[in-house]
Amino acid sequence: MKAMRRKDRLITESEAYSILEKGEFGLLSTSSQSNEPYGVPLNYCLIDGCIYFHCAPDGRKINHIAENPKVSFCVVGNTELLPDLFSTKFESCIVQGHAVESFGEEKQKALEGLIHKYSAGFIPEGLEYIEKHKAKTKLFKISIVSISGKARR
Repeated sequence: MKAMRRKDRLITESEAYSILEKGEFGLLSTSSQSNEPYGVPLNYCLIDGCIYFHCAPDGRKINHIAENPKVSFCVVGNTELLPDLFSTKFESCIVQGHAVESFGEEKQKALEGLIHKYSAGFIPEGLEYIEKHKAKTKLFKISIVSISGKARR
């Protein structure tokens, strides 16, 4: 891995995890076996140090993960344009990891985690929604191999 050029922007691993924990959405980047890149924004939750996301039962990201489970996941936290300085205040983190499909209790726990993160005021309805749609939904876990972050604050 190439070293970060602006070491003054490097943040701690703990700060990077905080950005990941608080993030509203992330950008999943995959690559096919023939090195075709693909990036897609998605909702996610962080449980026990792993990233979880749900999706439809088929599609490009699923095909890529089946061919090459190595992924990158980027989250951008708070930003503020600084037009007079021709710059931006920002915070971000990038995860390198391995994605695999989750099943059973792990899938249920992650789907509930997504409901708690994005629809906390609707837990009973969310649990019903999970039961109704779980069979048609795929759930993936990204095991984090490395995480780094940078910021201009």
